[in-house]
Amino acid sequence: MKNSFRKLYQYKKKKEDVNVKSVGKQGSHTVVDSLKKHGVDYVFGIPGAKIDGVFDALVDDGPELIVTRHEQNAAFMAQGIGRLTGKPGVVIATSGPGASNLATGLVTATAEGDPVLAIAGQVKRSDLLKLTHQSMDNAALFKPITKYSAEIQDPETISEIMANAFRLATSSKQGASFISIPQDVVDADVSDQSIKVLKDPRLGVARADDVAELVKKIEEAQLPVLLVGMRASSEEVTQTIRTLVEKTGLPVVETFQAAGVISRELVGHFFGRIGLFRNQPGDALLKRSDLVIAVGYDPIEYEARNWNAEKDAKIVVIDDTPAEIDGYMQPEDELIGDISGNLDLLTKGLSGDQTTDEAKLYLNYLKSRLDERDTFKAESQEGLVHPLEVINVLQEKTDDSMTVTVDVGSHYIWMARHFKSYEPRHLLFSNGMQTLGVALPWAISAALVRPETQIISVSGDGGFLFSSQDLETAVRKNLNIIHLIWNDGHYNMVEFQEEMKYARSSGVELGPVDFVKYAESFGALGLRATSKAELEAAIEKGMATKGPVVIDIPIDYSDNPDLGKSILPDQFY
Repeated sequence: MKNSFRKLYQYKKKKEDVNVKSVGKQGSHTVVDSLKKHGVDYVFGIPGAKIDGVFDALVDDGPELIVTRHEQNAAFMAQGIGRLTGKPGVVIATSGPGASNLATGLVTATAEGDPVLAIAGQVKRSDLLKLTHQSMDNAALFKPITKYSAEIQDPETISEIMANAFRLATSSKQGASFISIPQDVVDADVSDQSIKVLKDPRLGVARADDVAELVKKIEEAQLPVLLVGMRASSEEVTQTIRTLVEKTGLPVVETFQAAGVISRELVGHFFGRIGLFRNQPGDALLKRSDLVIAVGYDPIEYEARNWNAEKDAKIVVIDDTPAEIDGYMQPEDELIGDISGNLDLLTKGLSGDQTTDEAKLYLNYLKSRLDERDTFKAESQEGLVHPLEVINVLQEKTDDSMTVTVDVGSHYIWMARHFKSYEPRHLLFSNGMQTLGVALPWAISAALVRPETQIISVSGDGGFLFSSQDLETAVRKNLNIIHLIWNDGHYNMVEFQEEMKYARSSGVELGPVDFVKYAESFGALGLRATSKAELEAAIEKGMATKGPVVIDIPIDYSDNPDLGKSILPDQFY
């Protein structure tokens, strides 16, 4: 009898040991272990029953978990990490609406070339074909808007699917990867080890004769111009562009997402940013140029049908992905591969200054137009602040280490055209999807990645309320963010364009919000600035304050009709 009890005890003890041992090898722990091996520092998201095993595993080990107030904002924060670091930001949500709320953030990341890994919970595998609570085809939903969308069916494949998702998110064109994990896969035992991180394959450079051909074209051109786009904004590519410009004196036009590629020391070669409307000095320069060298440019930033409307531009491309061809974008040559490597070869091949005396006269004229454009000479309406006054104050109060994130609205056009930035990925725009609500979540990401610097975010009163619930997240994390609200009570970017088309507007009026009290209700400092002097004082106070600050700025948009003039003045040519 004693032997029987002993055997029963040993059997129970052995079973308990197995159960305890298996806890450390559940699918949830494999997910977290994979995140760790891929160097993930932060995970943004909101838990739910179908994915809470991963959140539980994050408590004991792994990246820092930052719980947000909305899954869309969590996706924006992950996108912000991706853009700032070049490594995938990670967002995790539960099934059903938790997953579907990620969609706007993921389509924005994919369109704008920002690496993101999104993970969402799913119902148990046995319920996938049933009409059950929160059951939907996650992978199918996200397939059109991500680079990779998969649902894990075997717990033993968690690590390999995550490894592929990470790799595809960072390969050109960078974008979002999505993984759906059924609840029973999250909870299942996993015996296989997580895959170690592998080195991404390095692209090669172009053939020597192709580089030599481009060198010849540049040397023969009268006015060659660099059109620098979003895939040229990495630290490595930025440095090679600067070296090229320093040696050759080539003039540079940036897209909005390439802001900061040209340094303060090289600003004499910078001729502004282009996007949205064809009425800038940079547009005129591209029109006048007899050789446009598009570096890391993506058409979603500013379609070639805008800057090459006449279809007569002579274009060459330097990129890590082939150009998208249409009637307006037909490059004569493409150097596809390692962008910085090809730029380095190009620099070595060129003999020196590539601007003719005649070209320099025209460039000096355009530079004077740029300087004139940025100067505000009039008086703003009483109680309101003019956009150029806001920008000039902000320019004076910021330095090159600070990050400025910009939402979508009329302020986005003013900032993209007039605010100067001299470091890449320090002035951020949503220029592919033009997504409302990105500024504050991106600012939170920037404050995490660059904690010793001041972060500025800018939005309109409409866009702010798209994501303002995560002001609480910024307060909870005590982040140094100053958020400027350009307040006019309208969806003004829509309003002035409707007025251009129809001589009236519709569907753009908003009700009043006391943003000072709103900020204070979250525990942030709320201020209001109704003049340039008040704005200067408010920003100074904001910079002296630990934690988030919201500044409400009643804005004077009376000059907005000039933003949309799409015909270039003849004298620009």
